[in-house]
Amino acid sequence: MPTKLPVITLIVPVYNSADTLFQCIESIAKSTYPTDLVQVIVADNQSTDDSFSVFSHAQNVFSDLNMQIIHTDKGKARALNSAIYGAIGKYVINIDSDGVLDAKALMNMVLRFENNENIAAMTGTILSNRQLIKKIKSPWHKMVAKNEYYEYAQAFLSGRTIESFRNELFTMSGAFSAFRRDVLLRTFMYNVSTVGEDTDMTFQVRQRLGEQVVLCPDAVFYIEPVSGVGELYTQRQRWQRGQLETSKDFSENKTIGLMSFFKNFVVRRLIIDHTFMFPKMIWFFATFVLLFFRYSPVILLVSYLLIYILYVLVCILNYVCVRILLRPFPDERIYYRKLWWVVFTFPWYNLICSIIRFIGAINTITRPTNWNSEKFSVEAKRVVTRMKDDVKNLRRDKKNE
Repeated sequence: MPTKLPVITLIVPVYNSADTLFQCIESIAKSTYPTDLVQVIVADNQSTDDSFSVFSHAQNVFSDLNMQIIHTDKGKARALNSAIYGAIGKYVINIDSDGVLDAKALMNMVLRFENNENIAAMTGTILSNRQLIKKIKSPWHKMVAKNEYYEYAQAFLSGRTIESFRNELFTMSGAFSAFRRDVLLRTFMYNVSTVGEDTDMTFQVRQRLGEQVVLCPDAVFYIEPVSGVGELYTQRQRWQRGQLETSKDFSENKTIGLMSFFKNFVVRRLIIDHTFMFPKMIWFFATFVLLFFRYSPVILLVSYLLIYILYVLVCILNYVCVRILLRPFPDERIYYRKLWWVVFTFPWYNLICSIIRFIGAINTITRPTNWNSEKFSVEAKRVVTRMKDDVKNLRRDKKNE
């Protein structure tokens, strides 16, 4: 514990967050970090709901917090950039308005900064709010939400822990990330031309400035669980697009290159996680074609069963790692322990996410740069319409012959 704790700035970008903003601010007020050392900037990027009224109410209830609201241009990146210039804290911490902080999250994050001057930026651990998951009534929706919880837990507490140890963190979470203010002001700020502004900022700090970016595993931020497969479909496409856009930008700047495959973790991550996704999807759909070439269905089933077992073994290893790392959070650990069965459903959840990312990669490559992710029902309807048109064209061509 330092002799004197520093002033910190929390930036909360807001867009139509009337339903969640009060709980978010309340979690800041209930934090163990001294409220007189916290500056809160709510950056409203053109909300059309009652977000301002909620902010005013929270300002009256939590009068000991130094809170202010600014109105910015539309877009999360623009909101963050505008708020950064008004930040007075030694550390600038960004949190989403639809989540809540663990009581010790801010203190743990600041202490990590204070005790290691080499750390320039860090991301917290993101978990779905288990209380909200319990309130979900639909069994299918609840199963998706629990798989998402497991996904976040293993991605942050298993995967990112290793990446952080080697300063190879691919992306900081946009929901909860923190910076030394002087380092943040040396960047080009958040990129407003990509939906992956968080990944872009991670690359800026580590690749361009040569600074250290780490995970703070005991700083937890709880987000709302996914509302269903529809949101999962648009969300993962947006993430895929952002990662590809950022990778393209930094490749063009020669910050990374294919020749660095064995020396640069980022290059390996891009190739393994993105490029190998295409043959995985191709072989998945090719299974149906192989049946027409008289491949034995038994052999195909056995091969996929073996692959499934391997995926389950990986899930079990991640499950054990996460349980160990959740020791500082006993309630969360108890809840996670009850999700042991997810190791058997997660490979299927992961396959669905891979298919969505595959679609997102195709959309990123083939559609204009300003395209927005569309709902599954909209794209499915477009595919059906195209198939009907193709059938009509084939019939017309056949008649002409």
